[in-house]
Amino acid sequence: MTSRAVQYRRFGGPEVLEIVEREDPVPGEGQVRLAVRAAAVNPLDWKLRSGAMAAADAPPEPRVPGFDVAGVVEAVGDGVVDLAVGDEVLGKSVGGAYAEKALASVRGLTRKPAGVSWEVAAALPVVATTAYRVLALLGLDEGDHTGTTLLVDGAAGGVGVMTVQIAVARGATVIGTASEAHQDDVRALGATPVVYGEGLADRVRAVAPQGVDRAVDTAGKGSLRDLVELTGSPEKVLTIADYAGAQELGVTFSSGGDPDVETRALAEAVALVADGRLRAPAVVTYPLEQAGQAQDDNQYRRVAGKLVLLPS
Repeated sequence: MTSRAVQYRRFGGPEVLEIVEREDPVPGEGQVRLAVRAAAVNPLDWKLRSGAMAAADAPPEPRVPGFDVAGVVEAVGDGVVDLAVGDEVLGKSVGGAYAEKALASVRGLTRKPAGVSWEVAAALPVVATTAYRVLALLGLDEGDHTGTTLLVDGAAGGVGVMTVQIAVARGATVIGTASEAHQDDVRALGATPVVYGEGLADRVRAVAPQGVDRAVDTAGKGSLRDLVELTGSPEKVLTIADYAGAQELGVTFSSGGDPDVETRALAEAVALVADGRLRAPAVVTYPLEQAGQAQDDNQYRRVAGKLVLLPS
């Protein structure tokens, strides 16, 4: 059997992406094949496509982008006992989520509740697991954190939306930065909004005279120096978006965590979304044929919300 996929044979801009018909992938041990219902677009996808993370001019073989996926189990490999054909799941593929069919390791998947749409399910893996991870790294994991003030830079973005809500649910006082247009959105999450950009430290002090205990940069817009100043120490600041700034200032940079821990965090997050106790990021959908446009919009932040491809 064959199905459609987006692939690239050389590195470059979005124009290197093409739709092809390929043989359906065969699941290996511990894997399942999914009939993909939705796949999220993440910065890693276009960074890999651009060649910025490679030494050669082209990948060794045609590559299908994408990791975050939601779909229906269509076939199972050897050793798979926890999932069966027909199960609806979400999580991480082994790569190649921009397709009608994709492979995933069972350990990277969790079941999709009936009340969560496909596009929202695909939008959750990276943003939810990252939010849980950064809060744990900042010492704001499970428990009551009343009395702690957290600054989330980029609070209206996908990771920011999740981080703010989880921190608020754990009792923290949260200040969230966003553009003028998204101040009310941040307030609705339970945080005190401030506008990002020049003069950030003064604006934060005005709304948090008690000081800031921890800070996380989810946007990578050059705020790290202000965050270190506000918290008093680079050890109290974490970024997921500014590697160079982290190296310069001694701030922790985080780009991934333990797969099993992340799958458990995803299961908790999707259950909270299904129960209405956690609001998922807004989603903007594109057909598979517009994968290049979706990546370009993601890279240059032309569209607010989490960008998701729908194969059909």
